[in-house]
Amino acid sequence: MRTFKKSILNGVILCSLLFVATGCGDKENTEATTSEIITEATTEATTKATTEATTEVTTEEAVVSVDLFADSGLPTFELSSEDLKDGVWDPVIASVDDGKNVSPQLSWEPVPEATSYVIYMVDTSAGNWMHWKVNGVTETHIPQGYSSSEEYIGPYPPGGTHSYDVYVFALRQPVEVARGPLNCKTNLFTKYAMELDAVEEGSSGNIVSYGYLPGTYTRGE
Repeated sequence: MRTFKKSILNGVILCSLLFVATGCGDKENTEATTSEIITEATTEATTKATTEATTEVTTEEAVVSVDLFADSGLPTFELSSEDLKDGVWDPVIASVDDGKNVSPQLSWEPVPEATSYVIYMVDTSAGNWMHWKVNGVTETHIPQGYSSSEEYIGPYPPGGTHSYDVYVFALRQPVEVARGPLNCKTNLFTKYAMELDAVEEGSSGNIVSYGYLPGTYTRGE
């Protein structure tokens, strides 16, 4: 047992070092507290050995997209993309040889009462691996290539088909920080997203509604 605990502690330290060394953090450098990082690392260490600190997970199972916020009680709005055809993302958005690593085009109707939007894209096939996070959006028609490399890294699955789901949260008031490390597995993604709902007084109600757009991408041979 002592050896197992020591192994977990070493894993936590290694994960923390990788988090800094590989850039698995974000430009605000306020993404997660030390306790949150340790919680995520400990959970991984006690469930299975992992190499996801540096690469996405290949899944052999059938890809099924699930709205992670379907049970939140939040209203939804329609979200669309010219880069998504029949549920499949165009290779142009991917960060592989046949892609251009550009963020996808998005469109939605202005949401009444909303003054700002936050966009996320996560690979739900790889533990909510964060591919896109942009805060402070005021437009509702986002052109292809809208985000910088600090906000977007395209799909690059090592093999098989992965699900890359986009969420757009419409906020009554802008937030200073939208949490979640880019280009990393994000176990606490749903927690970070729901923190957008908090208002200054500590009560909820800042999220007016959200849009959900699931899509898959398969890396070519």
